[in-house]
Amino acid sequence: MKKIALLVSLGLCFGISMSSSANLQYPSVTANNHYATTRYPIVFVHGMFGFTRLGTSSFGMDYFYQVLPDLARNGANVFATQLSPLESTEVRGEQLLQQIEEVRAITGQDKVNLIGHSHGGPTIRYIEIVKPEYVASLTGVGGTFRGSKVADTVLSSNPLHSVMNLVGNHILSPTIQWAEGNSNLPISTTRSLQSISQAGSAEFNRKYPSAALAASCAQNGAGYNNGIYYYSWTGTGQITNPLDVTDSAIASIGPLVYLNRDNDGLVDRCSTHFGKVIRDNYNYSHLDEINQILGMRSIFSPDPVALYRQHANRLKLQGL
Repeated sequence: MKKIALLVSLGLCFGISMSSSANLQYPSVTANNHYATTRYPIVFVHGMFGFTRLGTSSFGMDYFYQVLPDLARNGANVFATQLSPLESTEVRGEQLLQQIEEVRAITGQDKVNLIGHSHGGPTIRYIEIVKPEYVASLTGVGGTFRGSKVADTVLSSNPLHSVMNLVGNHILSPTIQWAEGNSNLPISTTRSLQSISQAGSAEFNRKYPSAALAASCAQNGAGYNNGIYYYSWTGTGQITNPLDVTDSAIASIGPLVYLNRDNDGLVDRCSTHFGKVIRDNYNYSHLDEINQILGMRSIFSPDPVALYRQHANRLKLQGL
């Protein structure tokens, strides 16, 4: 639904060399400073219709476009995880748990800093639920912590739901997995939509409450609890770059569904509030938050890559 254009754009860019171990990927880049050298490794988690990299190391595109190589050049020990592009939070969470176990084995560190975009937000929350001792910090970027009304709208419409099932289960997700070189991950458009819906998210949060999620957006969630730090940020932009036609089309869904522009095109600002809110009104669309598509964004918005670099330094200064 929100990243179809990434497949079209695949042949337009050249990626940074990446290494892989099982479902993990990490940049093969030499550090030239220690600005982003955190105590614990940083693990990135993609959202719905997400991926680690489409294509090869020399001809492909990463989900967090240009972010991981930049962090590595600045001294970070950083990994990207490969989860089902469409599945429930619990299924994706169990996949993530296995890859965190691998990161712990590779690095020798007992904890990780988790950063999740979109459905990656609730997915990293799952790790705190089942293995809190593995978590140093959780950061949501445009996270669907309270769900997206877009998903509720699709689920309530039989025609839309049928089209999404067709595209998600049989076309887009299998293509993403083929491009990643991993066709064994389970796929369920319906379970994915239910997980990121407002109703499904409310049920998940009732079952697994978090100090980082306040009772309402009028209140602030805890920035720290039981040894874990919580952060979040998001955008409220839609058409941020006229040349980024597909992103603009996708980001126009939110205003149509919410009947306002207090969202990033897919997730409303309230839903993304989690722990310490660094900022909730960047001029970013949902894809701008991960520097997509191909880094196109408003000339008046900050560089998303720099934002992640600054956050790594924030984690470093916090001793994480």
